Amino acid sequence: MVNTDKDMELRHFRCVLAVAHSLHFARAAAELGISPPALTKQVQETEQLLGTRLFQRSKRAVSLTAAGELFVLEAARALEQLAQAQDVARRAGRGELGRLEIGYVASAAYAGVLQGQFAQFRASHPGIRIGAREYAMDALPGLLDQGRVDLAFVRPPLHLPDGLDSVVLLRDRFVLAVQADSPLARLEVAEIAAPAALAQQAFIVPEQELGTLEVSRRGGFAAQVVSRPGSLVAVLTEVSLGVGCAIVPHSVMASVQLPGVVFRELAAPQISSEIAVAFRRHEQAPAARAFIAQLRAAALA
Repeated sequence: MVNTDKDMELRHFRCVLAVAHSLHFARAAAELGISPPALTKQVQETEQLLGTRLFQRSKRAVSLTAAGELFVLEAARALEQLAQAQDVARRAGRGELGRLEIGYVASAAYAGVLQGQFAQFRASHPGIRIGAREYAMDALPGLLDQGRVDLAFVRPPLHLPDGLDSVVLLRDRFVLAVQADSPLARLEVAEIAAPAALAQQAFIVPEQELGTLEVSRRGGFAAQVVSRPGSLVAVLTEVSLGVGCAIVPHSVMASVQLPGVVFRELAAPQISSEIAVAFRRHEQAPAARAFIAQLRAAALA
């Protein structure tokens, strides 16, 4: 009869498997580091719990019954699954397994910062799955704060809620994007576009408006903003259509070429632009903590 008052434990599995492996109680007991009577008791208890004999015993030999052979197969699989579960939990606790959700602004990809950090992290943490998605920059701090993304590649300055922190990974500069037919486009590459020369221009403003604001401040005028289309590709598309000019990161100039758009350097001193990564200051997830450690090591002073 099956004993329903007790549940089978790991020790039952291990004792049965040890005997099945050696088909000798004394050798199995020595392997487990217990006495033969104690092992016999564990096997008998297992048979009572199952309500069937697992071994045929005689003075000369021990053999598995038909039920014993099937039980041993499943018990071995169960212990292998348990060992795998333990290994997965330990590796996840060390930040070797898990999943990360990354949010980014497109210019982080144009500059290569996003790709560089991904490649480095994947090489050192191949067991962590990474999802990445472009977002509007203003949405990223809230998504990070709510736990919907784990890291956010952004362009400062950007207000971060309490509890979030960031590190700067790249310092860039702003340049001028104009339509190819614009008088500004006829400047030689070596010529410099002075802020005051842009006073009468219409401006298309990207998500990060710092460059536009600084150009207008230096030129002593209020920028005539005619459009805020969002993404940098949308900004450059409107430039190509003659809607206006735009102040965009140099990394865009280096990586995006649209018909009808030319880029010009701005007068010195350069207007600095940065790419940073924001994260939760007291992050608990091991996978995210591992990525944050990598980012801190790569951060610019």
